[in-house]
Amino acid sequence: MEHQTEPMGEYPSTTPRLDPQITGNVGLYYCCYRLSLMGWNVMPTARNARGVDVIAYDQVASRMISIQVKALSARAAVPLGTSLDKVMGQYWVILNRVATAPTAFILEPAEVKALAKCNVKDGKSTYWLDPPKYERDEFREAWQRIGQASPAPGL
Repeated sequence: MEHQTEPMGEYPSTTPRLDPQITGNVGLYYCCYRLSLMGWNVMPTARNARGVDVIAYDQVASRMISIQVKALSARAAVPLGTSLDKVMGQYWVILNRVATAPTAFILEPAEVKALAKCNVKDGKSTYWLDPPKYERDEFREAWQRIGQASPAPGL
């Protein structure tokens, strides 16, 4: 598969530029991989369907979590759409630079809503989350915010 390249600010021009659908898939499966390493049974949901992207439950099925995944090919703002009503799930995993050096930022939906910016033009609102808002140390690679899954009895 060929990668298109283009300049991306502070990153080298050789950074692979993936198709948006592929970028989303990479981010989704990277998130599932990391959760699996933490002991979660992970299930991606139907792609491009309204709702969360990942459902995971622990080994004894005593805890279930829902996650929204936002994958970006570079360091960029996260588009949130025309309403914050679509901000759902228990956790948000924002992944940037998924093709080269994935970095994860773990937030709760209330944090996403509180940090979101809004622009109103011609009576229409657009929301997004700027990198300086989500790239905080408290969110960076903060998988511990989700926590380890409960192990199966006897393990």
